[in-house]
Amino acid sequence: MTFSTSGDTAKSDGLPAIIGGQPLRPAGPPSWPPDDPHVREALNRALADGSWGTYHGPHCEQLKYDLGELHQCEHVLLCCSGTAAIELALHGARVGSGDEVILAAYDYKPNFGNVIALGATPVLVDIDPASHTIDPEQIPNAITQQTRAIVASHLHGGIVPMSRLMEIARERDITVVEDACQMTGGRVEGRRAGMWGDLGVISFGGSKLLSAGRGGAIISNDAQLMQRIRLHAFRGNDVYPLSEIQAAVLVPQLRQLDARNGIRSERVAKLVEQLNDLPGLVPFKNDLTDCNPAWYKFGMCYEPGGFSGVPRDRFCSAVRAEGVAIDPGLRSLHRIHSARRFRSSGELTNASHADKSVVTLHHPVLLEDESAILEIIHAVKRIREHADAVACS
Repeated sequence: MTFSTSGDTAKSDGLPAIIGGQPLRPAGPPSWPPDDPHVREALNRALADGSWGTYHGPHCEQLKYDLGELHQCEHVLLCCSGTAAIELALHGARVGSGDEVILAAYDYKPNFGNVIALGATPVLVDIDPASHTIDPEQIPNAITQQTRAIVASHLHGGIVPMSRLMEIARERDITVVEDACQMTGGRVEGRRAGMWGDLGVISFGGSKLLSAGRGGAIISNDAQLMQRIRLHAFRGNDVYPLSEIQAAVLVPQLRQLDARNGIRSERVAKLVEQLNDLPGLVPFKNDLTDCNPAWYKFGMCYEPGGFSGVPRDRFCSAVRAEGVAIDPGLRSLHRIHSARRFRSSGELTNASHADKSVVTLHHPVLLEDESAILEIIHAVKRIREHADAVACS
């Protein structure tokens, strides 16, 4: 699927919109989820037959089957959000009071919160400076007798080297939760994202590649771990449910996922090619083989020196004003939580740098045609050309 582009690349010679010029993309970033005829058809069918409001209709079962086929896994459990899926996965790993869970110091904040909610202690380790994901070589020094699990998140197109991480975890009998919420349908060293870990987690949040507004799933081939999760989640009723109407809209999206991921990868390749000659924005890098990040976010490091010292947040505001969805990245966990709530292992130098340098491009524009990529580059160049005025305004 492609979406129409807005704006005129010829306008790129004018002033940036943030200081009075006309935006390159006046309609702004494309909305998400898109108007999809396959989703509308699924909704209409569910309304017509009444299955949208049932407890045990056909749509959740179909979604579980399709997810199992895509990931080549035996067990799929649907739930109400990706965050809940992480919590359930940690419960399946028997994480509780007094335990420790290792995760990257640059990670999604709710992952930290889930560890705290279970009474355990987050142990933060540094990230790889190229991929901006957890560095497996930092993990051995973080392990103690209390270590129960490792959360490994693929973020912003950065990929965790899962084969190496699993080797470390297997040697020490530690459960790995692979967070693929930003990488639905992607590939990691020859496997679907989520299928290296003992438990994999995906998200169906409103902005995600597969969107139901809310929702998530746990995928695994480990029957014992999944049974432990089911016993916790099903108490005469499912206490973390995904509804039939949500599943109904996800099934047609899932069937288009590989094709759309292919388009996104083509657009990212074009974007990286254009960025090679554009100092100040350095894309995340992966040195692994047989991988496809799926591109929920396209991550870059912003270097103010390439833009005459314009601060990162000001740069993002300026590009946003042009109609391009580039935003600051996540806050690093050790920067936003009291030191009493976690234990750090080693220096968190790279995570500290990520806290103030990462920017991300949101994915919907990657389904437009290649002219949209040129508009993104033109927007960035416009900010650079007028960087002094942007910084002082």
